[in-house]
Amino acid sequence: MHYRRFGRTGLQMPVFSCGGMRFQHKWDDVPPKEVPEDGQRNLEATILRALELGINHLETARGYGSSEMQLGWILPKLPREKMIVQTKVAPTAKAREFLETFETSMRYLKLDHVDLLSIHGINNAELLDWTLRPGGCLDAARQLQREGRCRHLGFSTHATTDVILETIASDAFDYVNLHWYFVNDFNWPAVEAAAARDMGVFIISPTDKGGMLQQPVEKMRGLCAPLSPMQFNDLYCLARPQVHTLSVGAARPSDFDEHVAALADFDRAGEVVAPIEARLRAEMDAAFGGDWWAGLGRLPNYVDVPGEVNLQEILRLWSFAKALDLTDWAKMRYNLMGNAGHWFPGGNAAQFDAEKIRAALAGNPFAERIPGILAEAHAMLHGAEQKRLSESE
Repeated sequence: MHYRRFGRTGLQMPVFSCGGMRFQHKWDDVPPKEVPEDGQRNLEATILRALELGINHLETARGYGSSEMQLGWILPKLPREKMIVQTKVAPTAKAREFLETFETSMRYLKLDHVDLLSIHGINNAELLDWTLRPGGCLDAARQLQREGRCRHLGFSTHATTDVILETIASDAFDYVNLHWYFVNDFNWPAVEAAAARDMGVFIISPTDKGGMLQQPVEKMRGLCAPLSPMQFNDLYCLARPQVHTLSVGAARPSDFDEHVAALADFDRAGEVVAPIEARLRAEMDAAFGGDWWAGLGRLPNYVDVPGEVNLQEILRLWSFAKALDLTDWAKMRYNLMGNAGHWFPGGNAAQFDAEKIRAALAGNPFAERIPGILAEAHAMLHGAEQKRLSESE
């Protein structure tokens, strides 16, 4: 395993983390007796495999249902000093509720402290205010830090880049969990801003959210050879020293294998990735032209679009579906819009006013084309409404 200094925390972080959102029994709290014995054995085998590989960062959240409880059945049996344990607690309007939720996490985990505590899901301006205002969740978390209950504070986010940048600029956090990978470059300014403040950078779900690369389409297999698409994406991210660790949401012990195999090329990641990236970008440019991709990053955030249509996200999904055949992934993401609250904000293209959209895009070279593309994207991607994993059971 390779390790990187996790920003100002000083922790030596493995470049892959063991994310705890896929091996648990349920997305809700359940009585212990409801957890099947074979399910718990699988979780414990997954944790032991991670540690065997040197993946000593275990990351979970209060919002991950039975994950904390099930981890608490094995963590006391393991060498605490060799593990970096992280949990996440969502911001609340009242700091007291945040503290109560943290105590629930600690009871389940059976730990006296966590190494990393994240404020989970600073996804819009209101949640940022709940966090930063005097007497808010950050002050509560600082209290826990003074008491030795957590060592370092960070935040996780699915927000638009402007909100992430504002949160980073507060200089209140030691690290950030955010989305950034090959099919989502929008947050690169936030990665750079975090690095400038010596913050740790943890990439959320680069495999699944990064194109459902655990089930790669044939076109991606061909373009990414001799690497698998998953390995290409891993090395694409890790070629940047500003990125410290990638989450592996393992559901079974073998889920680490393909990622770890990519580390054979870790020391020359940039060199190995370059020709593959060139092929992918040539394919993308052939579909739309290079100016199209640059233009996606200049679209307004959904809060500034009539009807809060999430132009940037819709066009991103449509573009990668068209250029790289990532249609199933795009459908899954598209149909979350409007069904996942602030975790997947903005509306899809079911209804929009074309003239208002054009007006909102005044000066954009694609303003006349975009209403037609929105209609095409909806016809191509709309299907059964999706729910976030935490709401799917």
